[in-house]
Formats: sequence, structure tokens, C-alpha cells
Amino acid sequence: MLQELARFVPTDALKVGLVLVLSFFIGLEREEHKQRETTFAFGGIRVFPLLGMLSYALALVSGSGLLAWILGLLVVGALMVASYLHRVAVTQGASMAGELSALGTYVIGALVYQEHFWLAGTIGVLSLLLLELKDALEGLAKRVAPNEILTAAKFLILTVVILPILPDQDLTPFRINPFKTWLVVVAVSGISYASYLVQKALRGRGGVFVAGLIGGAYSSTATTIALARQAREKSSPNLFTGSILAACGMMYARLAVLIAFFNRPLAARVAPAFALLALVGGLGGWLIARQTTDRGEPQHTPNNPLQLTAAFLFALVFMTILVLTQWASTYLGSTGLYALAALVGAADVDPFILGLAQSSKAETSLGTASSAAAIAAASNNLVKGVYGYCFADRATGRRILATLAGLAGLGVVPLVWL
Repeated sequence: MLQELARFVPTDALKVGLVLVLSFFIGLEREEHKQRETTFAFGGIRVFPLLGMLSYALALVSGSGLLAWILGLLVVGALMVASYLHRVAVTQGASMAGELSALGTYVIGALVYQEHFWLAGTIGVLSLLLLELKDALEGLAKRVAPNEILTAAKFLILTVVILPILPDQDLTPFRINPFKTWLVVVAVSGISYASYLVQKALRGRGGVFVAGLIGGAYSSTATTIALARQAREKSSPNLFTGSILAACGMMYARLAVLIAFFNRPLAARVAPAFALLALVGGLGGWLIARQTTDRGEPQHTPNNPLQLTAAFLFALVFMTILVLTQWASTYLGSTGLYALAALVGAADVDPFILGLAQSSKAETSLGTASSAAAIAAASNNLVKGVYGYCFADRATGRRILATLAGLAGLGVVPLVWL
């Protein structure tokens, strides 16, 4: 696009224009803030564009060495220190936002000169948003509990600390890849964490059915047990049966998304069936739940899904099931793999199905892997029906068992064409 415009306007003029636009809006926000301040505030609608143009000019005369630009940065930095010290002297609890945004504006000029347009634009826009959303961000910090910050930190440990240092290569005769194994942990934790945040944000709003629907993306087994226990205290069989059915239908959508992360051909193979089963569970659950006028309020609070001990345990379980899956596929054939699918589906379906997503590329055909995934999910639904029968009152328990047994039966129908 810049090359097209350069036919009519000099390139330097376009670059200076971009610097002016980005620095002008940052200065405009600072000017508006400055007018609301009763004490000293650095810069405004004139100073920030001047900083941007000064940076661009110094980068231009410096050439590849950037010596003049660096000297200019030192001077501007010294001025920002003096500005902040003056602010501290006249104001209690002084903020460095103005001075830091000025330094950011200075950096934008050099980035534009070096033709890093995307980076310059991103820094400019994000700086403007962070400055303008000051009240909203500070309000968010007051509303977020300290343990939620710790939870987010744990997710960052899983993703940006542990994942990058793991070797991305196959080890042992079973071709266990540490990087891909931990990537499975990150993917499962990420989806569970996103659902957990939605549940926390809703705080019971939307009733039992919405809690079941969102909980299915978090953990359909935990949601089934929690809602079944709540059903024992309330006489509303249709509401809890429909909500649990929706949660178990959401499990199919969750599994399809997870499979797509690691094996797109397998995801394409199971997606139509899993999407239909998710629709049947969600729509069927809604039709059952709406037969009662009691919307209900969920009493259970979702547990933090990001426990580091649980993450390492999941990785260990995943590697174990991955080895069992490859062993069963190699020595027992498709029949042995299907039997293993029925067994592990009674416990935790995620490690087995994600193990299939990785092993099916080499050891297992797509047809066998997709059939095994369907069997594991159906087995898991049947076991959740038993959980519902055991934990709920008899009237609700019978309905839960019947509906989930029906969903499990529909779950094995795709074996005809998978």
C-alpha cells in the first residue's frame, strides 16, 4: 500500500504523516488528561507530535548508526526523569504514565523511519488504549481477587516458561514428544481456563442451564456431578436433566476443537458427527430444561483448573495412555484399540482422544482413530449417566441416566461411516 501511495507522495512525507497521526492522538489524550489535572502534567497535543518528529529526524540523520538518535533518547529520557521528579515533589502518588508515553512516542518515530510500520502502529494504538482506559483498568484490578492473578500466573508458567524449553523431538521407541505432550496440557488447560473465567464472570447469572452449558467446556464430568448433587436438594428433574445433557453435548464441541489443534485430518473426519452430537445435546437439553418454569441458580463454584500438580499429572496420564494406545494399535489391532477406548472413556476421555490425535498420523488409520474417539466419548457419557443416577434424587437420576444413555447410543451411530 505504501508503494502505491509513494507514486504520488514522497515516501518521507508518508512516514512523517504516520508519525504525526500516531503521536497526535497520544498527545490529544494527554492534553485531555492535562486539562483535568490540578497539578503539573507533562506534555500535550503539541509536545507529543514534536517528540515524534524529532525522533524521526534524528533517526534520518543518524543513518544506520543511530548515534544521534540515541543521544536524543538520552536527552529525552533525562527530561522525563526531571519531569517525574518535579511531579513527585508537588503531587502525592505521582504516575509515570505521561513520561513513559512520551518515551514510547519517541521510539515510534525511529520505528517508522526503519519501516516497521506494524510495530509502530501497534505501540501507538496500545499506548493510547492503555492511557484512555486508566479508570477501567484500575477498577478491574480492584475487582480481581489475588488468587485469580495467581491463577493467570500459573497459566503463564505453563505456556511461556515450561513449553518453550521442552525439546520438540520424538524420544523413546514410542515416539513421545515432550513439546507436543506439554502442548496438549496447555491446550486442555487453556480451554478449561477460558470456561472457568466465563463461569466466574457470570457468577450464577443465566441459571442452571447456562452453568451446565459453559461447564461442559470446562469439565462435563465435574459439571454432571455438581448439578446432580444440587438436583437432590431441589425438585426440578427437567431443569437438571436438560442442563446435564447440554453439558455432555458441549463435550463433543470441546473435543473437536482440541483435536483440531493437533490433527486436522482427524478433526475433519469427526467434526460432522461431533458437531451434530453437540447440537443434539445442547438443543435437546434446552427443550427438556424449558419444560420447567424454575430457572434455578447454580450453587457450585468452579474449581481453579490451573493447578501445576494437576498439569504434571495430566501430562503423565497422557504419556501413559499414548503408550497404551500405540501398543494396542500395534499388537491388538483395531479391536483392542476399541476396547481400550471403552475402558479409558470411563475415566478421562481427553488424554486418550488427544493421544489418538497424535498417534493416528503414524500408527493408526484415520478411520480407526475416529471410531475409537467416538467410542471413548460414548463410554464417557454412559458413565456420567451412572454418576447422575447415583448423586441425584431418584426421579432426576433416572432421567439423567436415560438421556445420557441415549446420547451415548447416538454417539456410536457414526461408527457406521467413520
